[in-house]
Amino acid sequence: MNQQQVPTLAVTLGDVAGIGPEITARTLLEHDELRAACRPVVIGDADALRRAVTDVLGGDASVVRVVDSPAEATNDPRTIEVVQDGPSLGHVPYGELSADAGDGAARFVMRACALARAGEVDGIVTAPLNKAAMHAGGHQWPGHTELLAHEFGVENFSLVLSAGELYFFHLTTHVSLRDAITGVDAERTDNVLRLVGSFARALGKPDEAIGVAGLNPHAGENRLFGDEDADVLEPAVQRAREAGINAVGPLPADALIPQAVKGTWKFVVVCYHDQGHAPFKAVYGDDGVNITVGLPVVRVSVDHGTAFDIAGKGIAREASLVLAARRAAELAPGWHQVWETAKAGSAS
Repeated sequence: MNQQQVPTLAVTLGDVAGIGPEITARTLLEHDELRAACRPVVIGDADALRRAVTDVLGGDASVVRVVDSPAEATNDPRTIEVVQDGPSLGHVPYGELSADAGDGAARFVMRACALARAGEVDGIVTAPLNKAAMHAGGHQWPGHTELLAHEFGVENFSLVLSAGELYFFHLTTHVSLRDAITGVDAERTDNVLRLVGSFARALGKPDEAIGVAGLNPHAGENRLFGDEDADVLEPAVQRAREAGINAVGPLPADALIPQAVKGTWKFVVVCYHDQGHAPFKAVYGDDGVNITVGLPVVRVSVDHGTAFDIAGKGIAREASLVLAARRAAELAPGWHQVWETAKAGSAS
């Protein structure tokens, strides 16, 4: 932790053709209360930020201040302090797929990870990137989560959607539905259940029930609608329980998720991307964030995309990024316990 006794957060700018620059600028210039909880330092491109400040927010470009390292940041709420990574991206137009922007978005994340590994930042907050642009820029990762896992050299990790005290863990994420079905295997399910158990212990809730959603309708209905629930999920739940993890299921997703929204469950494991994302976003919208569990530092992201259709128009809402920074600031001081328990769970 830095000398101010608040965590230093690397805020990656995301794809500069999208809404990342403007929501980052709004977050850091219009929410002074964040500065009491954290010291945010942007990892990205100063010219893209200056353009957002002047053309979108109608402000003065001089509020953007380049620093060589996070240690130089003063945490002045009247400034946006940025570590410049790579050449200027001020030429990238809003709302258009750009290989330059995709390359930059990936590089910003890599730089943030390097700073975290060096102990220069205590957590990472990510504005959205565009996967197609990232691929066009030469970085062939399915998304943020997989890139982060690679940079930290971890194999057991999970994308977690969170709102309040509710956490949705995912067995599979950015793969086709066909690949998601085969991806729900015994090893992955065991690993994620250990991660959830570790995370629950780190949050001081070791006995909290963990609801596991079935893969098939009605959790297979005694094999009428597929065998995966009986052959993969049910044995994994039993193994988790034998290991002291309070897993329950598999349960029909159309019953489990509404119950979770009403507060019956705090920890939920879903099988594939849309099984978790669609209902979560429908209910929580900007009130949700994306946490990666299984990394040595906390990473929290907005729960939305680059929104090319509204980029540069001044109508993008920064609420999810503000919430992501707040959650990262809350979790960072105790994240070492999450990491240590996650490592211990993965090794068991």
